[in-house]
Amino acid sequence: MIEIITIGLTATGVFFTLIAAIGLLRLPDLYTRGHAVGKAGTLGVIGILLGVAFTIGDFVTGLKLLALIVFFFLTAPVATHMLERAAFLRGVQPIAKTQPNDLAGRYDEATRRLG
Repeated sequence: MIEIITIGLTATGVFFTLIAAIGLLRLPDLYTRGHAVGKAGTLGVIGILLGVAFTIGDFVTGLKLLALIVFFFLTAPVATHMLERAAFLRGVQPIAKTQPNDLAGRYDEATRRLG
């Protein structure tokens, strides 16, 4: 039974990682690529780590993997957001289809803050 759960979780993780890779290759600009990698990549890594946790079966190792999953779940989307925000503040333009630009005119160059 554990093998079936492991295969299911790992296959789900690989599927989401594949979706992230396809999104990275197919989407047109930095912002949409970052969205695909940030969301699908996070779910993919979590699925694979859960599969590893069920495969190993050791309680202490499972807790360590669970802590790693929580850490990754909290930090990966924030890192993606900060990379996209830095690109926006540097002037990287999204494609024309990405409208409206909700941050246009809200960034103060002098204080480097969004208002």
